[in-house]
This record gives sequence, C-alpha cells and structure tokens, in this order.
Amino acid sequence: MPASTLIPWSSYSTPVLSFTSFRPLNIYISGFRSHFRIPEQNEINVSPSKKSRSTPSIAAKCSNRLANGVRRKVFPVAAATGGGGGSVSELDDNVRKILQAVLWVAEGVYIVWLFLLPYAPGDPIWSISPETISSLIGLSLNFFFVLPLLNSGNATRLCWSVTIVGIHLIEAPVLHPMSEGLFNFVIGWTFMFAPLLYTDKNRDRYMGSLDVLWAFQMFLTNTFLLPYMAIRLNKFDGNNNSRKNSQLGLIMTNGASIVGLLGGLVCSVSILWAVYGRGDSNFGDLAQRWEFLLAYLGTERLAYAFIWDICLYSIFQPWLIGANIQNIKADKVGIVNFLRFVPFIGLTTYCLFLSSDGEI
Repeated sequence: MPASTLIPWSSYSTPVLSFTSFRPLNIYISGFRSHFRIPEQNEINVSPSKKSRSTPSIAAKCSNRLANGVRRKVFPVAAATGGGGGSVSELDDNVRKILQAVLWVAEGVYIVWLFLLPYAPGDPIWSISPETISSLIGLSLNFFFVLPLLNSGNATRLCWSVTIVGIHLIEAPVLHPMSEGLFNFVIGWTFMFAPLLYTDKNRDRYMGSLDVLWAFQMFLTNTFLLPYMAIRLNKFDGNNNSRKNSQLGLIMTNGASIVGLLGGLVCSVSILWAVYGRGDSNFGDLAQRWEFLLAYLGTERLAYAFIWDICLYSIFQPWLIGANIQNIKADKVGIVNFLRFVPFIGLTTYCLFLSSDGEI
C-alpha cells in the first residue's frame, strides 16, 4: 500500500496527519474480500497550530478512536491464532503437559493393575497358573490362524479342481474360538500400527529403537505404546535430528498396503472365527459363545488385558492418524479422516492409502 497523506480541514487551523513508516493493522470486514489498514496510534504525528492543540480536529478524534477500537478487537484475534504474545503457546504447553501426565499415570496403572495387583480378574504375573501359561502358548501357536487353517481337514477344496491335503506337521491346539478370535484381533490390530509409527511426524522425539518398540508392542501391546504416546509429546527443542527409517521401517512403510490388507483381514477373520469358528467342535451357538466370552473376561487376566488394549487402541488410532493425515494420498484424505474413528478399519485405510511420494 503506497504511503499517503491525509490533510483534514477545520476553521481554526490546518493540522496535518502524516502516516509514517508503520506496521499496519489489517481490518477485514465480514462479507467483503478487501480490507483496509490504519496505523498504530503512537505512529500518528499531528502538527497542529497553537490554537488546535487545545481543540483537536474532528478528523483527529475519529482517527484515534478508530485506532483504539480496532486494536481492542484485533488483538484478541491475533492471540487466539498464536500471534498475540504467546498466550496460546502457553495454553498448548499446559495441555501438552497434562496429556503427558495422564499418559504416564495410565502406564503406571496399566502395569500395576494388570501385572502386579491380584484384584483384577485372573492371576497376576507373579502367581500365574500353569493353565494360563498353557493357554498363552496355545494362542501363540495359533497366531494369525496359520496352524488351524493348515490343519483344516484332510482335503480342503480351494477351487473347482484344486484341492490341498491338510498339513499336520504341527497340530494346532484346539482352544475356544472366542479366545482365539480375541487374541488374533488384538494382534492383527497391533500389526497395523507399524506403518503408522514409522511415519509418525513426532517419532524423532522418541530416542529409542522403533523396531524394538514395535516388536515388544506385538507381545505386550500398550505396555510399550503408552510410553511412546507420552514421549512423542515432548517439546521440540531443535536438537531432534530427523532420522531415516531402519530396514524394518522401510519394509513396513513401502509395504504398508500389504500390512493393511493382512492386518485388516486378520481382524475381520477373527470376528468371524469367534462367532462361527470350529463349528464341528461343539462350542455352541452364538448365545453360548457370548456367555463363554463374559466368563472368560471375568476369570482370565490375559483376556481382561485385551479389553484394555482395545479401548486404548480406539483412542490412540484416531489420535495418531489425525496427527499424520498429511501422509495420506491427497484424494483419500477425506475417507481416512472419516474412518479413523472406526476401530481397526481406520488403521487399515491409513495403511492402504499411505502416500509413497517424497519423504515422510
């Protein structure tokens, strides 16, 4: 905007208002695309005659009132957008600290309540029963339903003319399909967190190995994800150098679509398996299976912990996806942003539509 001079007239004198070099205030009027600018009050130089010093002109009064009024209206808007002297940054810092404190407390409660205290359903880790250990080994052997599918029947038809004979090198333990479904559902969901962690924009604030973090998360879930969620909120100090992904990280990010397909498939099959799996083994109908699930959650510490994991994943999934939505292909941002609140489905879409262009 070029410099200009406003020369108001009065019957007493001819004061001159000169707009010197200033940082103008921008005033936007609702309903108009244009705006105008006025100078700060202390940058308005008035050179009146002796007589006008005691009687300021109408133009000078209007200019001063307008400047004062606009400053009162504009300053709160600037503060609310981060440009008003740091008030918002202080609020954000307080919120960040509160969130970190909540996450660290949740980590302590998670470990103490689920691993150490005897009050939650099932046995604490220091008095775990042989039955629980046997069940855990059996669930691990049925990881992603590989063994049950390989053992399924003596002759399994794949298409019209191709059949395979069930492979029985290792026999799959026969467990209740509800427990197998719950176990594989949580593990399949955890599996899909890998591409999200390796593309998290705040991952550099975690100084440990993401490979180790995700590997332990696969076995102990939120015992390790909760601390990561707290550490990634650390204030950026300018010393966190961007680090390249490891070989595992590159595999998980470059093959994110495969990870999403496999993880989403496992989660979906887990639900179906819990309802319909092992139909020839007398595990009952849906009502009986639901009754078993309620009893299972009330007597088995591992199953009880899985419910905690599902609840925490339902919070962390939309949180992390929302913070990294810029990693999604431009034409898929809308659907991922909408589905990120749907358990495991949102993470599946994140993996499927993760952008491969440029540095993430």
